[in-house]
Amino acid sequence: MVTRLSDLLETSLAAFLAVLAACLYLLWLAVVLSVIDIRTHKLPNRYVLPAYPVAAVLLLGAALAAGMPQLVISAVGGALAAGALYWLLWALYPAGMGFGDVKLAGVLGMFLGFLSWQHVWLGLGAGFVVGGLWGVAVIVSRRGTAKSAIPFGPSMLAGALATLLLVPA
Repeated sequence: MVTRLSDLLETSLAAFLAVLAACLYLLWLAVVLSVIDIRTHKLPNRYVLPAYPVAAVLLLGAALAAGMPQLVISAVGGALAAGALYWLLWALYPAGMGFGDVKLAGVLGMFLGFLSWQHVWLGLGAGFVVGGLWGVAVIVSRRGTAKSAIPFGPSMLAGALATLLLVPA
């Protein structure tokens, strides 16, 4: 996202500011949802659902302001692909994942898709890697077992944020 931001700064100040606002919103959302999910194992609709129109207005508006309509297609496609993948996982094994994770996946897919399809797949995969490492840490620290429920939202958010920050656009 850093390289996309620098590109947008050269192209359109309005697009740059919109994406910067979107990134700050995602960072705030990640902190809030991670704290809530760790404490309650829930991702409340009052935070997740408004993220769709906020992200859409900021990211898609930035794409259009910068004259890059292809980003609209990839952002919407990323949201649909991520949401569909998580919905499928939830439908196959509902005990393994909450529906809040499914709803959050679409928002993260929109942010990741704004960069590229590669970011979508890397960001989603990174969330599973972080979740797996967290699960291993829980087991090794004897704070749980392989059957312990762990909140997955923070892992999803960490994987997406790491991808947005570390993988160039």
